[in-house]
Amino acid sequence: MNIHEYQAKAVLSRYGVAVPEGDVADTVENAVSITEGLGMPVVIKAQIHAGGRGKGGGVKLAETISDAREHAEDIIGMQLVTHQTGPEGKQVKRVLVERASRISKEYYLGMVVDRSVSRIAVMASTEGGVSIETIAKRSPNLIIKEWIDPVLGLMPFQARKIAFGLGLADSLTDKAVKIIMSLYKAFVETDCSLAEINPLVLTEENELLALDAKMNFDNNALFRHKDIQALRDFDEEDPAETEASGHKLSYIRLEGNIGCLVNGAGLAMTTMDMIKLCGGSPANFLDVGGNASTGQVTHAFRLILSDPNLKAIFVNIFGGIMRCDVIAEGVVAAAKSIGLSVPLIVRLEGTNREKGKEILAASGLNITPAADLEDGAKKAVAAAAGGGGL
Repeated sequence: MNIHEYQAKAVLSRYGVAVPEGDVADTVENAVSITEGLGMPVVIKAQIHAGGRGKGGGVKLAETISDAREHAEDIIGMQLVTHQTGPEGKQVKRVLVERASRISKEYYLGMVVDRSVSRIAVMASTEGGVSIETIAKRSPNLIIKEWIDPVLGLMPFQARKIAFGLGLADSLTDKAVKIIMSLYKAFVETDCSLAEINPLVLTEENELLALDAKMNFDNNALFRHKDIQALRDFDEEDPAETEASGHKLSYIRLEGNIGCLVNGAGLAMTTMDMIKLCGGSPANFLDVGGNASTGQVTHAFRLILSDPNLKAIFVNIFGGIMRCDVIAEGVVAAAKSIGLSVPLIVRLEGTNREKGKEILAASGLNITPAADLEDGAKKAVAAAAGGGGL
């Protein structure tokens, strides 16, 4: 789960990370009122779940109250397009109004779960304000890395090593160590998957501030953090993905035209790979899980059919705990209630396979059976290309 910058700063502030003074506004008048309380100059920052906001016109400096009003009018309600939003952009519904900082130097500080070693990795760089991917590509030698022992946690000597690597003055070392340790504490205690302060700035007043912040959280751990869960902004999510989560389905919309309904994340990934290998493009990732009900399968089918780019559907089931007849009942129920307007290819294997096939055959629907994964993928690709399901 992602949260907004202003929310991430509020979380980090609770853990002792210094952030600029400011508040969030969802109207121009609120933005002006906050500006008057802070004093000039201020920065008006669009709040969307995407980076690159400044380049898209979503971050502006205001030297006067009239500037603040003008910038708030420009940003609130705009369709902000960045390299992370795609060409359609995202509508800005709120802005963060902050006291402007006099910046002397910018740094990067971030933490992420490194799955290759099953440890949290701390990364820092003197190249603040730039994405870590860009730094890694352009100047990998400028990235400082430390991996944290899951038993010992982040040790003070590691935090000092990072601070020294950033070339900070001796008078700032303790402040930097405190921020690094606080970020780690926040990361672990809130079950983050990613936490970034970019940039972490040194001000002309010799203070270290988190000028921008990003935090992503492990969805599987949200049940432990009701306060974090409450920060979820459904306006920033794909409505179909939001609906899927409400039915305990794992769904991600993609840019292809072949809908996929599969049980098991590994099989779903394999199915998408096979579709690509056969020359097609999957429209979604959809894992109904190992014990989905007929109702969940029906909802899953509805989600697939809601995609306007859909040209064909490939149902690929390997029944273990998940029974093939349950999948078949869900597919038939959804197809009859919504209407099946695209070719449907179904591969059933495993528990109650024959019963599932009988249900599909008796449905009267135009369903093309597949012998195996490759056969099903080839038929789905052909169907999406206009060649039918055979």
